[in-house]
Amino acid sequence: MSFEQIALEDKQRALLELREVKELFASRGWFPGTSGNLSIRVGDYQPNNFQFAITASGKDKTVHTPEDYLFVDQHGKPCEQTSLKPSAETLIHCEIYRLTGAGAIFHVHTVWNNVISEYFWDRNSVPVDGVELIKGFNIWDEEAHIDIPIVSNFAHIPSIIPEVTERIQKHIPGILLRKHGIYAWGANAFEAKRHLEAFEFIFEYVYRWELLKRSGQ
Repeated sequence: MSFEQIALEDKQRALLELREVKELFASRGWFPGTSGNLSIRVGDYQPNNFQFAITASGKDKTVHTPEDYLFVDQHGKPCEQTSLKPSAETLIHCEIYRLTGAGAIFHVHTVWNNVISEYFWDRNSVPVDGVELIKGFNIWDEEAHIDIPIVSNFAHIPSIIPEVTERIQKHIPGILLRKHGIYAWGANAFEAKRHLEAFEFIFEYVYRWELLKRSGQ
């Protein structure tokens, strides 16, 4: 499906959902500076042919403007004539969409996801045991254990892609960049939001629990 074949209302719906999510996350302080990026896929999906709306680069996400978003293709190239630039990390969104077929991807920078990514960097994953919010990922095993992958963070974004490709896990809808932030995804905006909120709760819980264990030694 080409971008021109996607219904106008589908494009408008994606932009409205992005606006609502951006406003909510901004109210929580999850976009310090102009950090973070959000995207929602539109139209039909094939691994080598898809389009999505994404936040424009360098915008203040605490306000709404006509220049907040643009549509790009599976290569991260704008679908329409525009002077806007997509987020610098658009290629990561492209790879996650290609591998998962997700409907939305949300990326935020918080103190907790940065600290936890460095704390567990030596093992390249955050171990989580029996935390209730694991169920937010549709994992219902009693006292479930998961490992949330952490990948290297490079200024040269294409250098990150091979690790993303290698480390994504089918049952874990998220991946951490070291000292950078979490990418969480889902079938739609609601599911991606749920997953992101679960990750953020888990990161704070795991780090606080580690501190308690150390203080009790």
